[in-house]
Amino acid sequence: MKLDGLDLRRLDPDEMHLRISELPDQILQAWGLVAELSLPKAYRDFRNVAVLGMGGSAIGADLARSLLEHSSPVPIQVVRDYRCPAYVGPDSLVIASSYSGNTEETLAALEEALAAGAHCVAVGTGGKLEQRALAAGLPYVPFHYRSSPRAAIGFSFALIAGVLRAAGLSAFSLDDLRDAADVMRAWQAELSPDVPTETNAAKQMALRLHGRVPIVYGAGILSEVARRWKGQVNENSKAWAFFEVMPELNHNAVLGYSNPGPDEQKQTVIMLRSKLDHPRVQVRYDVTATLLEQNGVPCEMVWARGDTAVAQMLSSIHFGDYVSLYLAYLYESDPTPVGSIDYLKAQLAQA
Repeated sequence: MKLDGLDLRRLDPDEMHLRISELPDQILQAWGLVAELSLPKAYRDFRNVAVLGMGGSAIGADLARSLLEHSSPVPIQVVRDYRCPAYVGPDSLVIASSYSGNTEETLAALEEALAAGAHCVAVGTGGKLEQRALAAGLPYVPFHYRSSPRAAIGFSFALIAGVLRAAGLSAFSLDDLRDAADVMRAWQAELSPDVPTETNAAKQMALRLHGRVPIVYGAGILSEVARRWKGQVNENSKAWAFFEVMPELNHNAVLGYSNPGPDEQKQTVIMLRSKLDHPRVQVRYDVTATLLEQNGVPCEMVWARGDTAVAQMLSSIHFGDYVSLYLAYLYESDPTPVGSIDYLKAQLAQA
């Protein structure tokens, strides 16, 4: 199958390609909703932060957390569970983020946080989360967007970053995000569906990944971007994908390169690289690429664009979103529906 001159009305009836193209503007729109956010004084006195979320909401939190990892004076943890960590209490800031407002894990964890006396903030588009926040008198950050939760990554990232900024943790500015959006738009001009495969790196990568299992490697600020790539291939392309984090993968995953042998290998490793990575991580990537070559495992390298951490993170996400989109087209899978997830939710609702 070719990726040029496609019938997008058939392959992509819900226009995921447009949702992806809107991401730079979405990030700026989201920041506008929280740029002037003010939290009660009590919400600025805490010793730890827990962000409650699942799926796309959790990924947005992961991105904000990783950007602050080496500057925040307090630990920030993203909680993907029904339960809060035992440390959550009166000296905790808890942010509950749910696109639908009805994510059962997030709602359950929020109840635990409230019972523990934590200072809680909620982010979402409505649903039970909004009702609970209003009933409990919590600060609530609403947004309105009609698409899949994963397509709202700009909202989930920027709104959580804005809450952390209002709490005194983040120094993000509009200029930072404008710069990131400019980098994304420049790369998008090379990756959109109307750009022919001959010069479209995302289409070329999708063709090489077709029929294979991507394993995405990330380090530092790109660790959570690797998770995002994995999730986008799962949800958009309806295909297997996994992710690993450097340097941890050098202590285990490299031993798995040998078996099964080259004739049976279906994996392709994608290394997300950044010039901001630790110098020793750069060396590890190069040596690991040699190991992969020696074991007959294909390896792709994607270098982040932009001069800042936030620009490199968001531009790398943008590239991965396009790769997952074109891989969906190759599999002739509508990128928007998530039938298996809907089935799980329906079964859980009856349990």
